[in-house]
Formats: sequence, structure tokens, C-alpha cells
Amino acid sequence: MAHYRQINGFPRVFRVKAVYFHFYEKSRLNERAIALKTIRSGSDSTGGTPRRRSERRRDSGPARKLPCACRTKQRRRQNVQGVGQVASSEPGSAAVLDTPLAAAWENIRTGLRRDCGARTFDGWLKPAELGDFDPDSGELELVMPSKFMADWVRSHFGERLTLAWRTALPLVRAVRISAVADAPRPSPLLILEEIPAPVVMAGDRDPNAPSFDPRYRFETFVVGKANEVACTAAKTLATADTVSFNPLFIHGGTGRGKTHLLHAIGQDFLARRPSARVASMSAEKFMVEFVRALKENDTIGFKSRLRSADLLLIDDVQFIAGKDSTQEEFFHTMNEIITAGRRLVITSDRAPQDLDGIAPRILSRLSWGLVADINPADYELRLNILEAKLAALPGIVMPKNVVEFLARRLTNSIRELEGALNRIAAYAMMTGRPIDLAFVEEVLANVLRANQRRISIDEIQTQVAEHYRIRKAEMTSARRAREVARPRQVAMYLSKQLTPKSLPDIGRRFGGRDHTTVIHAVRQIEKLRAADAELDADIRLLTRQLEG
Repeated sequence: MAHYRQINGFPRVFRVKAVYFHFYEKSRLNERAIALKTIRSGSDSTGGTPRRRSERRRDSGPARKLPCACRTKQRRRQNVQGVGQVASSEPGSAAVLDTPLAAAWENIRTGLRRDCGARTFDGWLKPAELGDFDPDSGELELVMPSKFMADWVRSHFGERLTLAWRTALPLVRAVRISAVADAPRPSPLLILEEIPAPVVMAGDRDPNAPSFDPRYRFETFVVGKANEVACTAAKTLATADTVSFNPLFIHGGTGRGKTHLLHAIGQDFLARRPSARVASMSAEKFMVEFVRALKENDTIGFKSRLRSADLLLIDDVQFIAGKDSTQEEFFHTMNEIITAGRRLVITSDRAPQDLDGIAPRILSRLSWGLVADINPADYELRLNILEAKLAALPGIVMPKNVVEFLARRLTNSIRELEGALNRIAAYAMMTGRPIDLAFVEEVLANVLRANQRRISIDEIQTQVAEHYRIRKAEMTSARRAREVARPRQVAMYLSKQLTPKSLPDIGRRFGGRDHTTVIHAVRQIEKLRAADAELDADIRLLTRQLEG
């Protein structure tokens, strides 16, 4: 043994093995301690008191010698098997409170409330409930009341919850956050409460009947000049016994409310005709199902399902552009529906004449009915939509100037507007900060930069001159008459507020004036706005016209 280096009286190779054996035994004993602690603190699967080791051994039949690790794993699996089952019980029951999972969850909730604050915890984490637990994989499910809350908690607290559970209860190795709708546990009362029965089980209890989003109803659709014609036509088609137009073709850019109207039509139509058959799908799904029917030799069944519908709703018809065989089937389906006196509603992001790759006979058919467009929402409509959405967000207080700011700056689509509002609400609940302009600009920094339109001083001068009915040349003239000087000051003020130009640059664009003149104009208008309601209204109107 002379070739081994002596360490503490042992050859080196023996010492390495001894250290390895020491840590292996320590790990094995820790696992046994965890399993034993679970046995002593929890109940067995029947809810009784812990049994003696001899009783458990007698129940399990003749003992079979297993390796240490296998015996430990087997005991862990047996002793936590009842934990997941009990955790799925109704909240608040005694069985839940007696389980290690429930006890650990209470400790975790207490820590989260302390670290995150009561407002964030009550708004987002308190509604979470224990779901199922898989002892083999160590995965625990937390169930949230809605998909929106599940997504938010998953993105903001997912890693933190996993770490907290691993620390509190090593048996839990992963945390899965799901929504009530995604959870495997049946919730019939919730389904009946959120989705009216006539909508889900439409058309003689047809299992293929569409499921419409209950949020998308005519009552929740905010009407303005941009969408008034489309909304009126949609209501008429859904509610009237007879209509003078068929099909109804609704077109408009992304996020303007076309899908909302489709869902509203379907729900109102079924509410008045519970036994009617309604088919609703996107044009892309129409194509996929048609191709599947061809492969499975079930074209007759495919045609029967669609052509027998009393109301057919097709979303985003532009997706079948260039698909000749799909267009052939779509054309015959349209003909069958219209000829039989049934109703057809189609949406697209473009007007019929702007749809490239669509057969002329389909475009001709689409033009036979009523073509209604949804234009970009103007300032007033955006403002009304924000106010309506805020009313549906309890606990969120947003000052009027912030609402007006969002309505002015977010002009791309209604979807973007709603997304920004949800983001502000989420951050406000998470941080507990009041919602003001500084907070909104911080939360929506990227969105606001993307939406910022470059407004030129020339545009401002033109708009202000038209508003006050003076010649644009007066903006750069030396005249000091009140009817010219006040509009010029307003234009300087707006140039400072709406453009990134420096004060000297602004002064040069107004006839080579000094930057101190611009400063005086800005301060003068700020002071007058506070005292003169008419001037304040003029500036608000000009700002909306320039930004929108």
C-alpha cells in the first residue's frame, strides 16, 4: 500500500469511498425522515389516525426485502398517495387542513402575503386553490378562477411558487398553474353560471354546436361612428324574422370588433331560436375540416353539417385565398345557404373588391348582400371603450386625464387598447401604486413608443390656422394683433408638447423668433388654460385632431 497517499491514517482511495458512503447514507436517512414525518403528521387514506408499523406490515402481506432506495421510494409513494386525493376536497374542510399539503400551502400563502403586500396577494394569489398532486412526478396543481389570472400568476410568480413549495415540502418538485376551465375537476355549476345553456347546447343538443364567448354580446359592444352601420346590420340579422340582405359581409382591420360581432350574432340568434342550428368557424378551420373530410371520404357529412345550418358564421374569409378546391366547396356552401333562405355572415380584413386570390364568383356573391365596414375607432369611441372596460374592473381607479391620455395615444386597434388597460390594472394591483400619468408612461413605455406618430410643426401651424380661421402665413409674420398673437402662442405651445423639437428650433420655425419668446408663449397658454375653459377645450380638440 506504499503507493497510496495516507490521509488521516487511511489510504486516499479508501477515504474517498468513505466520504461518498457518508453522504449517500445521509441522503438516504433524510428521505426516510421525510417519509416518517409524513406518516406521523398526516392521516391514512381513510382519514383515521396513524397506524402502528406492525399493523401496516400485517396489512401489506408478507414482507419482501427491497433495496434501501426502493423501500424509501415505495414508502414515500404510499404515504403521500392520500395527500393529493384529500387536497382535491372542498376548501375549508377538516380533511384539507389535516394534510401536509394544506399546512404547507397555508405557510406559503402567509409568506407571499407578507412579501408581496396585501393588495397584490388578495387580487392575484388568494383565489388560488390546491388541485391534484401526483406523488410519482411530484407535480402539484394550483387552480385559478380564470385563464387570464392563471397566465398572469404563471408569468409573475411561477418560479417563486415552485421554489417555495420545494422548500416547504420536498415531496413537491414542480408546480403547474391552471385555470378552472382547464382543470380536470368537473365544475358544472361554474359552467352553467358563466355560459348560458342555449349557447353551449345549441341546435337540438348538437355536440358540434359552437361555444360562443359570453363576454362578446351586443350589450358589451361599444358603438360609435366607426362601427355603427356594422353593429346595426348585425343586430338586424340576428333578431329580425326576415332580412332584406343576405349575406352580411363585415370587414375591417385587426382588432376592431369583427369577431365580437360574430359571437354576439350567434348568441342573440340562439336566444330567440333555441332549436336553431348554428355553425361558426374560421375560414382556416373550414379548409382544414374540408381536407380532413376528403381524406376520410366523409364529404357528405361535412356538407350536411354546414349546409343544414340556419345560421352560418365564417370568420377571416381571406385565409382561403389561392385555395381553389376549398373555394369551390365554399362557393357551393354559400349558394346552398342563401338559396334556402338561411342566413350567412362573413368577416374579412378587407373589402370584397380588395380580396386577392378569391374567385370572382365568390366576390360577386359577397357583394349581393350588405357590405359593412368597421373603420378605425376615433377618439370619442376609444374614450367610451376605455370607460366601459374600466367599469368592468372593480377596484381599479383611473383619473380622467389618464383615460384621455390613453385614448389619444393608443390608436392602432381596440385590442391594443384593451391589452394596455389590462396591463396597467395588473401592474397597479401587483405594486399597489396609484395610477397616474407617470405610472402609465412607465408601464406602457414600449407600447407608447411604437404608437408615437411624428407630428411636424408645419402640421401644427396648418391645423391651428384653420381652427382660428387665419392665414397660415400669420404664424411666421411680425403682426402682434390679438387675433393673430393668441393662435401663434397656441401653436408654439402645441409644438413644445407634441414634437421633440428644442425651443430654439421652434422659435426659428415661427419667423425666426428667440427661444425666450417660445418660453413666454408656453407659460402664458398654461396659465390661461387653467382659467379659460374655452381655450382649454380648443387645445384639447386640436391635440386630438393632430394625434388621431
